[in-house]
Amino acid sequence: MLAITQTRFGGPEVLDIVEVDKPRPGVGEILVRVAATSVNPADWKVRAGLVDGLGTPPLTLGFDVSGIVEELGPGVDRFGVGDAVYGMVLGGAYAEYVVAQPHTLAPKPRTIDHAHAAALPSAALTAWQALAAIGAGQRILVHAAAGGVGHLAVQIANHRGAYVIGTARSANHDYLRELGVAELIDYTTADFGTLVRDVDIVLDLIGGAYGSRSAATLRPDGRLIDTQGSDAGADPRYERFYAEPSGVSLREIATMVERGSLRVTIDQVLPLAEVATAHQLSESGRVRGKIVLAPWNPPV
Repeated sequence: MLAITQTRFGGPEVLDIVEVDKPRPGVGEILVRVAATSVNPADWKVRAGLVDGLGTPPLTLGFDVSGIVEELGPGVDRFGVGDAVYGMVLGGAYAEYVVAQPHTLAPKPRTIDHAHAAALPSAALTAWQALAAIGAGQRILVHAAAGGVGHLAVQIANHRGAYVIGTARSANHDYLRELGVAELIDYTTADFGTLVRDVDIVLDLIGGAYGSRSAATLRPDGRLIDTQGSDAGADPRYERFYAEPSGVSLREIATMVERGSLRVTIDQVLPLAEVATAHQLSESGRVRGKIVLAPWNPPV
């Protein structure tokens, strides 16, 4: 099969198309034929060696998958061959086939195609799990509200009755209002730290110096949930957050999608062969929603 691998850390140019053996599922594993995958910030950070996500090269990136169950390993009875599934895997989805653990997968939402399903897992799980405790009437500030995680987080928070404040470029404001954001701040022209107060939760999807500035907007008993690493680690309200693969959560997310309460935005769909371009776009920080990658021979 064809796959994208890298033999060293570096820029997008280290990503190569190679022919490798088709994997076989072991005990308790599932082989999925990849219909689509998507790009997350973690992908290019692992590629560059900025975070230790998959060990040392050679390695194949790709944490999101939507596709068709091709083969079941011994002991698997949760899915059947031919089932349409989606999920968050521990690397390897930049390929025609990927091996996954059953607990990381869920049935693909029936109302969307594989491209949109592939855009969901990592981003939606981050938003879903990070905001598990949010309730009606709470005030939440979401940074990078139009991004992959952000645009899902604002919908989940709004659905649960929260008052949503978002930071984003003005070009994304109308789009975010449609998703339920009540108050918008253009971070290129205004300082959210002087405009926002008494927030119950900050979902910081940017990190760095945004941490301490965000902490200043919180209530004394508020929470600062950071997904990137920031300068607010000493604040007792600070929480460094990591999403966990969960088929259970993905089933709940799928229900929300099928009911029309959650929609995922695709910025672009590119061939997997153009993964380097996709990484460059992701690194630019100017993506609305997600970039999706289509493999060479996707299942029909």
